[in-house]
Amino acid sequence: MLLTFKNLNRFFVLSFAAIILAACTTTPQDTASTSSSSSASKVEVVDGVYVGTDTVEMLAVDVPDRVFFAYDSYSLTSAAQATLAKQAKWLKANGSVTIAIEGHADERGTREYNLALGDRRANAAKDYLMTQGISASRITTISFGKERPVNSASNNKAWAQNRRSVTVRTN
Repeated sequence: MLLTFKNLNRFFVLSFAAIILAACTTTPQDTASTSSSSSASKVEVVDGVYVGTDTVEMLAVDVPDRVFFAYDSYSLTSAAQATLAKQAKWLKANGSVTIAIEGHADERGTREYNLALGDRRANAAKDYLMTQGISASRITTISFGKERPVNSASNNKAWAQNRRSVTVRTN
């Protein structure tokens, strides 16, 4: 019995030490990214189109990987065109890179409708890149419809974040 109590006591001491150490650890922050994060996380919806940057990641330095669309639309806004222009510039400078453009929709609507809408969104982004001089042979498109939301909530902000196309490097 003494041996069991000793092992149990050792278990509690080690567990307590692990909890204390975990509570004391901190993650160092990059001061450059934290100073700009307050402006980078601004959320704004203009004419029903999400134009915030809190879900935007980068294809390359200063080249956002996604553009957003209005409800039930695949028309490119001026903000979307500006993002795609940055992507085109980067793609021109990196001529061996190929990409896939993923089309997405929010949860509203049928699966089939949203797959078709996601396809139109991905192709709208592809067409724009082609007008900027990017060869169609470097771009593939795929639609995920509503199957891969970045925000699973059911509200206007989430829906706006999910209505997007995402450019993904394939090589």
